[in-house]
Amino acid sequence: SQDFVYTAPIREQGNIYKPNNKMMADELNEKVVHDVHTKEIDLVNRDPKHLNDDVVKIDFEDVIAEPEGTHSFDGIWKASFTTFTVTKYWFYRLLSAIFGIPMALIWGIYFAILSFLHIWAVVPCIRSYLIEIQCISRVYSICIHTFCDPLFEAIGIMFSNIRATLRKEI
Repeated sequence: SQDFVYTAPIREQGNIYKPNNKMMADELNEKVVHDVHTKEIDLVNRDPKHLNDDVVKIDFEDVIAEPEGTHSFDGIWKASFTTFTVTKYWFYRLLSAIFGIPMALIWGIYFAILSFLHIWAVVPCIRSYLIEIQCISRVYSICIHTFCDPLFEAIGIMFSNIRATLRKEI
C-alpha cells in the first residue's frame, strides 16, 4: 500500500474558491481543470485593470490642504488626518458590507441581460443586415461603375487640358 502525505495547497494569487494545487495534481498524474466560474481572484491587487485609478484614489491631501501661512495646530492637523482616513476606510467597508452583495447581484443581472441581448439579438441583426445589404451593395456598385465612371473620366480629361499660369507684375 502507498501512503499519501497531504501537503498544504499552494496559493499563488489567492483563489478563494479552489487553491492552486498544481503540484499535488502533478504528483497524482491528474489533470488540472480550470472552471470559468471560479477563476483565480487576486486578493492583493483588486483593480488589475486600473479601472478606478483616476476616480477614487482620494487621500486627505487631495481634499483638505492648508496653504502656507495658514496652519492649524499640529495636533488638530494630525487628528483631522486620522479622522478622515479612518472614517473613509471603515465607512467604505460598512457600505460594501451592506450593499456589496446586492449591488453585485444587480450588476450581474444587468451584464447577463446585456450579454444575452448582444449575443441573441444585436449580433444576429447586424449579421443579417450585412448579408441582406451585400446584394444591394453589388447592384449599387455596378450602377456607379456603369454610369458615373465614364462621366467622371470625361470630366477629368476635359479639366486635365486646362493650364493655369500665375504672373506677378511689378
